[in-house]
Order: sequence, then structure tokens, then C-alpha cells
Amino acid sequence: MNTAKISAALGLFVALGSASAQSASSIHVFHHENVLGTSMELKLRTANDAQAQKAEAAVLHEIDRENRILSAWSSTSEFSRWVRTQNKPVHVSPELFDVLNLFDHWREQTGGALDASAETAVRTWKLASVENRTPTDAELTKAVGVMQHPHWSLDAAHHTATHLDEAPIALNSFAKSYISGHAADAALAAGATGVLVNIGGDIVLRGAITERVAITDPRAQAENDEPMDLVRLSNRTIATSGDYRRGFDIHGVHYSHIVDPRTGATAENVISSTVIAADPATAGALATAFSVMSPKESARLAGSMRNVDYMLVLRDGTTITSAHWSARELPRLTAASYAPAKKAAPALDLLINVELSRLDDPRYRRPYVAVWVEDGDHYPVRTIALWFQKPRWLPDLKAWYHADQIRNLTEGTDISTTVSSATRSPGKYTLRWDGKDNAGKPVKPGKYTVYVEAAREHGTYGIIKQEINWDGKTPAVFNDKGNTEIASASFDYGKHN
Repeated sequence: MNTAKISAALGLFVALGSASAQSASSIHVFHHENVLGTSMELKLRTANDAQAQKAEAAVLHEIDRENRILSAWSSTSEFSRWVRTQNKPVHVSPELFDVLNLFDHWREQTGGALDASAETAVRTWKLASVENRTPTDAELTKAVGVMQHPHWSLDAAHHTATHLDEAPIALNSFAKSYISGHAADAALAAGATGVLVNIGGDIVLRGAITERVAITDPRAQAENDEPMDLVRLSNRTIATSGDYRRGFDIHGVHYSHIVDPRTGATAENVISSTVIAADPATAGALATAFSVMSPKESARLAGSMRNVDYMLVLRDGTTITSAHWSARELPRLTAASYAPAKKAAPALDLLINVELSRLDDPRYRRPYVAVWVEDGDHYPVRTIALWFQKPRWLPDLKAWYHADQIRNLTEGTDISTTVSSATRSPGKYTLRWDGKDNAGKPVKPGKYTVYVEAAREHGTYGIIKQEINWDGKTPAVFNDKGNTEIASASFDYGKHN
């Protein structure tokens, strides 16, 4: 099949998630790994490829520039150098001054629920978890005492910041959203008329672009599991915080990585918090704060602000939304609550864990990836994932590229919707096969082969395949060696939540 036919067959997937009035040919999509410690999806509305590449470069430049200022993980960042000072006024950049000032604002607005020194309690939990125990009351009391003190003072007239104590601090509560907003503005300044920046599930939309955004179910294990909800957004930011991708496992119990600075306890009642706001820093700050605050506190704070909507998922499965949340919703794919109903034991399914190889470049574009299933006669029964940017390079996915695969893709699930979720590690993805074909019918018991194929434009190539005995009763786990493009892949056939 030639490239023109491929483009016709796949054009609807380029357009998915965008408003119907938008032209697919003017939307350019890029994916990068290891951006601010996670993955980045970038959509740009431009007149041509050259303009899209210019805007992409502007986005990456702005992210790198601000990361050199605000990173708590780089010892050479301006923030890290400032932290090493004490009781000395230091003239700081506009960005660092702005973020420190915003932390002061949100610390006051949330009654201390958002605090850069929450890192103090996080480290207390980390040290205790190494010994497979929870922190003692005395350890948490000490951490809370440290967090209660002021950590800096700002002088707006002289644009200086004075670091006051030795409490561990980090700016990660909303720095990612803050940087994303400036990166989106940089794309517009470089000629894009519409831009979407999605860094680790925090999404900023600017200009002439409308997107449908899926919100991850915090109980989901795979990228292609049904989302919790679906909303349509333009010129807004949506940020999600939750306990389901990071945390501490102690004696078989999972504890959230989000800590309440007021008590030192981990945030266990709200397991997912999604906030929609006009300003990126506001969305990021409130998503973190609402994970700590009680639902009543969150409702009261959001109610005092304009154009802020939210959705909270509680530990017991209850979903709480703001009054105007429903105005942004598209028809839901799943019920608002995932509290389990009484039903038969779950059938076996397959979790596919894929880790893309990290190249020499610390930041790199994600390769084209296809994941699909063939039966014993080598007939493709299900396309699980297809990640691509330009249809012209799809022939580089040599094994996937033939007419049957195209037909099955167009019958498959929507795999291009932008997703808001808690932040995950770069290059690591989990997919699920539920044992159904592209028509939604269960496959017959038998031997099936799962393929994971990756190819890079003008670059390297790798494929992994694993045979599965799909008998509905015999769990099995397979770990496959990696290659140039796929660092590793594992296949877990069994019962999963």
C-alpha cells in the first residue's frame, strides 16, 4: 500500500482529539522522552512543516532555559545554587522570583497545604521506607516543626530572595505546569497559531486548538485502559495529581508520595485530583493542594476563584466534581465511580510493559511504535497501540505495515486522545490486551503472538515478539531481552485489577 493510501487510512487518527473544524493537515504532532523527567506530547497548528519545526525548537529551548533556572534535581540550576546560600539577599531571575512568590501565595491560600518544604516530610518517609517501616510520630513531629518556619523572604523592590533555613525544598508542585505555559507561549511567538503542550499529564492549550482530554482512572494499570472521564478544552490548562504512579510500599501497603505539610502524613483520602484553570501555575498548584486538602476545603477554595473546575476521586471510589465540571464533559466512557460491584471473578488478560531505549541524547523523540496481536495463522486480530507522527514513515514499521494492519487499525480503539494523569517515568508504558479482537469479540482459545515494533525516522529499528497460550486459565509471565529501540518488554498473562 502506498503512502497516499496510508495517509487516507490514518488521517482520522491525526485529527482525533481536535475540533471537527480543525484541519488534520495543519496539526503537527511530536513526542519527546525525558523532558522534565517524564514524557512530552506537543501538538502545533502551523502552516507548514518548517514552521512546525521552528515552533518545536522554541518549545524545547524554553523548557531547557527554565529548567536550568528552576530544577531542584540539577546541582547547577539557579535554584540549587540559591538554596546553598543562607541569610544573604541574592538577586534572582524573574522566573525564580515569580515561582517563590507564587509558593508564598499558594501556601497562604491553602492554609499550608501547599509548601515547597513538603520535601522535608517526603525525605522522612523515604528514609523510613528504606527500613521497611513508617515514620515514627516523633520523626513526623520534627519534620512538621521544620516545615512550619518561613524558608525565604522576598524583596520586590530589589528583586532579591533570601534563603532563611536548611529545610529541604523543591519547586515541583507546579513548576512543570509553570514551564509548560511559557513553552506554549514560545511556540505562539515562533509562528504557531495553536499549541498543546502535555508534559507528564499536565496539559496547556493556547491559541487556535481545541482538544478532547481523557482523565486517567487512578485504578487503571495500562495506557489504553478506559479513562475516568473525557473533557473538551481550549485555552485552558488541566493538571492531575495522584498517588497511583509514585509512592512508598511498606509491608505491602502503598503510601502516597504526596505529603500534607501540616501533619507530615501522606495524602491517602484523595487518590486523584484534576483541576482545570486558565493559568498553568494555578492548575498545577491546586491539583497538588486538592490531593492534600479535604473535599470541603477544596470546594471552598475553588469557589472563591473564577474559572476553576475540578474532579476528585476518593479512596472509597466516590467522585466529586465542581458545579460547572459537567459543562466541559463529553459523554463519559465509564461510570463516574469505579467502586467494584459484585460480579464474577475477572478473566485473564495480558499486561504488556514496554520500556523504550534511552539514547545518548538525554532528551529524544519517541520512535514510531506498533503493538498488535496475530493468531496462529498470522492474521492480525487486534491493534493495541500505534504511535506515529507522520504517515510517510510508517513503512519503517516493516512487520506491521500491510493492508490487514491498516484495516484492523481503523476498526480499533482511539489511541490518540491526549491524556491528563499523574506523572510517570519517561519511556515506560503499560498496555493491556483484554483478549478481544478489533470488533470487540473474545478470541478463541489458542496460540497468539504479540508484537512490539519500534522504528525511528532515518534511524534504528527493533522488534520483539512473544507467543501466548491464550487458554483462559494458565497464568504466565515472559520477560524478553531488549534491542536498540526497545530496552525491555514483559508480558504478564493473568488476572489483574
